[in-house]
Amino acid sequence: MGNILVCDDERSICEMLDIALRRDGHKIETVNSGEAAKRKLDGALFDVIITDIKMPNINGIEVLRYAHQVSPDSAVILITAVDDYEAAVEAVKAGGATDYIRKSPGLVDEIKLAINRALEKMNLSRQNFAFKRDANTRNSLDNIVGVSPAMEKLKHTIRTVASTQSTILIYGESGTGKELVARAVHVCSPRAAEPFVSINCGAFPETLLESELFGYVKGAFTGANQNKRGLFEVATEGTIFLDEISEMTLTMQVKLLRVLQERCVRPVGGTDEIAIDVRVIAATNRDLDRQVAENTFREDLYYRLSVIPVSVPSLRERREDIPLLVNHFLKKYAPAAGKSILRVNTGSLDALCGYDWPGNVRQLENTIERAVALETKEELHVELPAERPKARAAAAGADIPGSGASTSTGGVLPDGVDMEKYVADIERSLIQAALAQSHGVQTRAADLLKISYRSFRHLVKKYEL
Repeated sequence: MGNILVCDDERSICEMLDIALRRDGHKIETVNSGEAAKRKLDGALFDVIITDIKMPNINGIEVLRYAHQVSPDSAVILITAVDDYEAAVEAVKAGGATDYIRKSPGLVDEIKLAINRALEKMNLSRQNFAFKRDANTRNSLDNIVGVSPAMEKLKHTIRTVASTQSTILIYGESGTGKELVARAVHVCSPRAAEPFVSINCGAFPETLLESELFGYVKGAFTGANQNKRGLFEVATEGTIFLDEISEMTLTMQVKLLRVLQERCVRPVGGTDEIAIDVRVIAATNRDLDRQVAENTFREDLYYRLSVIPVSVPSLRERREDIPLLVNHFLKKYAPAAGKSILRVNTGSLDALCGYDWPGNVRQLENTIERAVALETKEELHVELPAERPKARAAAAGADIPGSGASTSTGGVLPDGVDMEKYVADIERSLIQAALAQSHGVQTRAADLLKISYRSFRHLVKKYEL
């Protein structure tokens, strides 16, 4: 169904089309002059604009030109009388108008057919946009490499939840392949033939994120020279993937919550709402339970997103998959580099399987890509990622309260102490010392500090360690 604007100075035509098209489920706005049509176009996004050619002051051709300027994605259908016919034909030939229809007893039926053609063409255009946007990274369940029990369980979960329409929240450390899982859910779902659109919520400031997700109308802000559809609308009937959802500000969280509840979006600067039919999948590498407790993530949005929680295992939890992944990446990067590397050195493979991979599959992939680029023989030798300097981390824990060392203040607080910074420095030092003592194994470091692994990962990211 479409969002349609009807413009005709004959009120009877507007009323007739309003009644007939609403019965088909379309959302209709009617105006009786070109001036009013231009004002509507400035404040809302329309899929189809139907306008009479012959109107006083601003005629239909001028409305067509204005629509082409501020809302180039909208289809324009011209209604013509006999004496307007040549003008309508010229408008279609010039590429501005989508269709033209003569006023006749069969006007309503012809307009319905024209609207269906326009909406079908528009949907194909949106799908092509989304497909091109993700053409190089499209994945399915077959692209999830791994036969470990943890991965078999994950694949079973994907198959089970894909057939539902429920919102999914994917948990997992950075680099585990959360977007890969989201794409697999989409490909296995009834929406597979429709667009999959992804966005990293942490990559945009709040104002830009809002306009990316919901779109905007001409004049909404400086530089908004025409209407633009948001990604929620681009993903119509498909799936939208909101990565790093925990990075979204509280203000944006409120707006997203409303979209999930009402299933409609309002473009930035617009006055009308647009109904959407989109499956939402979100992902995070943070402990949202902790963020809810700290009031940095809305509890109501958390429950709305985590209807179906899906956890992606870390690479150290499925070490038996490392040889398969290494071989997968070798086949991917060796031909691209123009090299005939036949196998992986046995010692290198053993070292790869024994490493804890804090950056997970992404880090492993980067390591293999680098090794392939540097290799000059038929056997791949891999150098493990450099460890963080342990001495520096151990030294950082020298002044930790409770470790037997005294603070630089000698037990007396200096004037004007910044307690928040002081506590943060202590927290950072504890994390660094625990990492040093556990030789970089984060699960062991979390145990040393008697905190959950999720909380530990949150602190590691917070202090960029």
